[in-house]
Amino acid sequence: MMASEKPLSPHIQIYRWEITMLVSILHRAAGVALAAGTVLLVWMLLALASGEAAYECFHKFIAGPIGALLLFGWTGALFFHMGNGIRHLVMDTGRGYAIPAARRGALMVFVFAVAMTLLVWFVACPWQ
Repeated sequence: MMASEKPLSPHIQIYRWEITMLVSILHRAAGVALAAGTVLLVWMLLALASGEAAYECFHKFIAGPIGALLLFGWTGALFFHMGNGIRHLVMDTGRGYAIPAARRGALMVFVFAVAMTLLVWFVACPWQ
């Protein structure tokens, strides 16, 4: 028997990307980023428990450009995941399923994530 020449998922090729699709994919990616970023939190706690020299090593890394970028990304992932979780809680009440409302809710997740991330970093002011 010969293998079929048909593509397995032809519907994927005709989709027009929607903001709701992007939010769904990024929600999963943000969850993975939060889990991976927890390594930084564990490192900080271990450094605090291990003494001044260990904490100084952690602080040098996290205060540097790579550490700050990782921490900024982790903060953004946290607020994105939180905002989309709130969106899902609202949808659990039966609201937000109409296409315009779903798009508006997805856009609100992005606005919330960006605004809260910038607010936290502005208030925390790590560059001083």
